[in-house]
This record gives sequence, C-alpha cells and structure tokens, in this order.
Amino acid sequence: MKYKMVVFDWDGTILDSTGAITRAIQRSCVDVGLPDPGPEIASYVIGLGLSDALRHAAPGATDAQIKGLVEGYRRHYLATDHELQIFDGVVPLLQALNERGVLCTVATGKSRQGLNRAMAQSGTGRYFSASRCADECFSKPHPQMLHELMAEFALEPEDLVMIGDTTHDLQMAQSAGVHSVAVQSGAHTPALLATVPHLIAFPSINEAAPWLINNVRKFEQ
Repeated sequence: MKYKMVVFDWDGTILDSTGAITRAIQRSCVDVGLPDPGPEIASYVIGLGLSDALRHAAPGATDAQIKGLVEGYRRHYLATDHELQIFDGVVPLLQALNERGVLCTVATGKSRQGLNRAMAQSGTGRYFSASRCADECFSKPHPQMLHELMAEFALEPEDLVMIGDTTHDLQMAQSAGVHSVAVQSGAHTPALLATVPHLIAFPSINEAAPWLINNVRKFEQ
C-alpha cells in the first residue's frame, strides 16, 4: 500500500511522556483519597480522553472525585511537561514526509489546549496538516477522529495508516478500516499490542521511519 496520510498518536509515539502521565495519574488518585492504581493500570489508560482514562484508573470514583482527579492530574502533569522531549527521529521523519507531499496528522487523547501547547513546545506544529483531540471527538478507540480526518481531505480508509503505541490506537484504526503500525516505545507492552491486529511493529518511531517513508505517496486533491 502507498498511503497519502500518516496519522500519528502523540503521547508515547511522538512525545516521550508515558512516565510523566503515569505518575500524574497515580498522584492525582492519592490526592483525592483513592488508592494508587499502580503503574500498570495508570499507563494502560494513556491515550484515552482524560475523564475516561481517570474513570478506568479509579473505578467507582464519584463525579466529585473525578473532577478532583482531573484538576490534580493537570496540576501534576503541567509541573513537568516542559521538560519532556520528542523521540529521536521524529523531526527528520516529519520533514521527509512533508517533502514527499504526504499529509501528516494527529489523533490524540490530549485536549486541544494540551496538544497546541505540546506542539508549540516541541516546535513540530508546522509539520501537521490537521489534528483531532479527545475534547473534540469521542475518545479512542471510537473511530470518529479517523473518520473526520478522512472526510476533511476526501480520503478513503486505504489512503491512511495510523501509528501509535497503545491498543487504543490500533483498535481505533481497526474500527475505521484503516491500517495501523505499532511502536513499542510507549504505554503498552509488545505483548499487549500483539493482541490487536496491525501491519507491523517497531521498537520506536525512529526505527519505523524507513518503512513509513517507503510506503507513502504524494497527496493530490
């Protein structure tokens, strides 16, 4: 297949943020008097919309506690997010795809404000033609983000490939009829990623770059 659009997840795929998100979820639970869910559960929910992620991490939490969890998560995450770095190879890959006329887009569990801030801090915003966030669409693994990106550019499912680090990304692609590529650099283990069908897996986005570059073609309206 030759894809006209590459859809990137953000956290754990472009940004090395899994540890920071996991710790923020754990600390926010403790802050409101709920049990620490532990790193395995806290990392599993990464990629979902924030409220959905916190409800999974803290089952049985009241609405008031969820509100406190959201506030606490944002406080803990924002305290260190300026220190986070994008993975090696991200910028050269985005540049190479742009030079080939390929559409680069984002489908993320972040809020719009959070994604805009992350793009500004990393200096990568100029490489992306469009993006969808969890406060604009249904949370992953619902396929709405991919459906909207396809509609925006009048593309068919076979024109896209999704790259992400969680089963939520792979399930979203599967639901939309879109091919997917897994990277093992983020929240979900290789064993967990293997439970959802995908084309191929790579240890990192840097190692996925040659495959992506060899499997794209120019977008022409």
